[in-house]
Amino acid sequence: MNSPDAPWSPAVSPEAFLAMGREVLGRQPFSMLIGAELQALSPGQCELHVPVTDAIRQQHGFVHGGVVSYAADNALTYAGGTAMRVPVVTSEFKINYVRPALGERLIARSHAVHTGKTQSVCRCDVFIVKDGMEKLCAVAQGTIAALPPGPGST
Repeated sequence: MNSPDAPWSPAVSPEAFLAMGREVLGRQPFSMLIGAELQALSPGQCELHVPVTDAIRQQHGFVHGGVVSYAADNALTYAGGTAMRVPVVTSEFKINYVRPALGERLIARSHAVHTGKTQSVCRCDVFIVKDGMEKLCAVAQGTIAALPPGPGST
């Protein structure tokens, strides 16, 4: 059971919650490689940004679909994990690409749609920002599963 001041506790301030999320992101080498930034995090909601660079574009100049998928997957997992307030992994997710991602920044906004004890179903919209305007480029839905208790669990 979590103590009242544990990172997943409802008693944690919004600033501390976001700081905890950023610390987790900082332990993900791929996230650091592509410059991902956690902009907002609250129970059941997440906003993740990825700056667009030449290194993440494919041969036609669009952001590579794998990077768009990464943004959706990570945002879904943050939404589900913060909704359940336990360590989690993605169990499955589906993504629909609705337009090529051409612009300066990806924004993945996710929220938990339904949360139970062992899983959370979440939705994510991924936008591309070009000339200050956001355009939807992908929609994803996923199931986020609680990790079983293990060594070191609280």
